[in-house]
Amino acid sequence: MTAFSTIWLQASGGGSILGSPLLMMVVVMGIFYVLLILPQQRRQKQHRAMLEALKNGDKVVTSGGIYGTVSGMDGDTLILKIADTGSAAVKIRVARSAIAQVEASEDAKS
Repeated sequence: MTAFSTIWLQASGGGSILGSPLLMMVVVMGIFYVLLILPQQRRQKQHRAMLEALKNGDKVVTSGGIYGTVSGMDGDTLILKIADTGSAAVKIRVARSAIAQVEASEDAKS
């Protein structure tokens, strides 16, 4: 045996008892990262790209469940037209981050 392996075995108490939990911890952390953290980062990236691609006329749903059409944008806020009462439209101002999804347009459905 080399001097390093002799010192390692003496320090770890035989190698198999203390080395195994450390290795298992690294494996569990790797699995945790691949199964939980990476998919969440992908979802955040897709959501951020969706918010950046918003334009006037897009039909959207807010995180509060309000359906509307984007009729104006001002930085981090959007103006949503949520109803058309004939003579006037009902519009609300919402934060851009409150948009949960963009509905598929009529062209994409057919």
